[in-house]
Parts: sequence; C-alpha cells; structure tokens
Amino acid sequence: MSETTAAPSGDLSSLRSLQAYQDLRSLLISGRFPPNHRLTEAELGTLLDVSRGTVRSVIVRLVQEGYLTSEPNRGVRTRMFSIDEAVEILEAREILESALAGKAAERATDEELEEMAAICEQMATEEYDLQGTEYSKLNTRFHHQVRESARQPILSGFVDSLVYPLVMRQYRDLTRKHPRKDALKEHMAILYALQTRNAAAARAAMRHHVGSARRALLLSADSAGEVEESAV
Repeated sequence: MSETTAAPSGDLSSLRSLQAYQDLRSLLISGRFPPNHRLTEAELGTLLDVSRGTVRSVIVRLVQEGYLTSEPNRGVRTRMFSIDEAVEILEAREILESALAGKAAERATDEELEEMAAICEQMATEEYDLQGTEYSKLNTRFHHQVRESARQPILSGFVDSLVYPLVMRQYRDLTRKHPRKDALKEHMAILYALQTRNAAAARAAMRHHVGSARRALLLSADSAGEVEESAV
C-alpha cells in the first residue's frame, strides 16, 4: 500500500513566493504598469492571487533587483529612469553583450548556430510587421541564444541586473517604425561573425548593434524630448 507524502507547508510557501516573483517580474518587463506607478499590497495580492505576506517578500526582492522603488511616504512604485540613467544602462549592456558575443563565437555548438540562423531567417519575414511584436520576440530569442552559447553565467547575470527592458519600455515610441532601420542587417553581421568563429568580429558587431540602439535613443530624446525604443 503506497502513501502520498504531502509537500511541507514551507516548501509550498516558497513555491508560491517564487511563482509570484516570476509573474510580477514578467508583468513589469511587459509594460503592464506605467513608469512611476504606485503599487499596493492589496492590488498585487489580488492580481497574483497570493497573501500580503507573500507580496511583501516579492516586493523586497524586486526592490533589491532594481525593478521597483520603495520610499517613505511614496510607497512602492515602478521604476522611472532619467535619460542619463537610461544611457548609462545601455552603455553597460553594450559592453557586456559584446563580451558575451565574443565568447559565443568560441563556444557555440553547431546546433546553437543553426538555431540563431533560423531565428534570423524568421526575422527577415517579420521585418515589416507594423507592430513589430513578432520581430521583438525573435530579437529576444536571438540575444538570449547568444548569451546561452557564451556559457558565461556571471556575465549573463550582470546583463539581467541592468533591468534594461524597463528602460526600453519606458521610452518606447509607438509612432516610429519598428524594428529600427538596419537592425536586421546588424543581426546578420553578428551571426556571420559567430558562424566564422571570429570572436573579435562578433564583439565588434554586437557592440555596434547595441550601440546603435543607444544612439537612436539619444537622437530621439534630443528631437522629441523622449527616448525611443529601438529593436535590438
């Protein structure tokens, strides 16, 4: 006669907390809440279907990671980035992702290179998507695959800590063409450098690619008082 052992309550609580953290982090990255939006424990508890105690632990973690801010008399709010902060974050991303691309050129498997080539092929078919939604998803997959192929978890962790998706979401200009002009060509240049195992070329191509987004951001800020999200 077999017995089913229930998971300890502590384990279930930890699982709920982890799921709530992942859910809220995904919502923040997706742009569900506008910048500087005040969040309440009651609102988040209902949204995530967890207790206020779980909400508090999730908030503490996301504040520590830079996704939220918490100040006396202002409560918990989504991040609001100044232009200077946005530029610094994208400059840091430029350096880190170029280093990861160099490592990927040395360490990517043939299967990983085939996957990145397939993504670029799909990008070509989605380049003129007016909303750019499918292209953006492919773009995210491409950059993620480069990072995975580099096999440098510490560097990848530094990229995650930059919370750059929040910067891009805050300053996204929906009236501008998406993806950014030449973005696909830049992805193809990165892919070719990876395929030829040229680490120096991969670093240069990635740095140019991410740097182009930063330069577009500055141009948009100067011309319209806002910062444009460019597909990278």
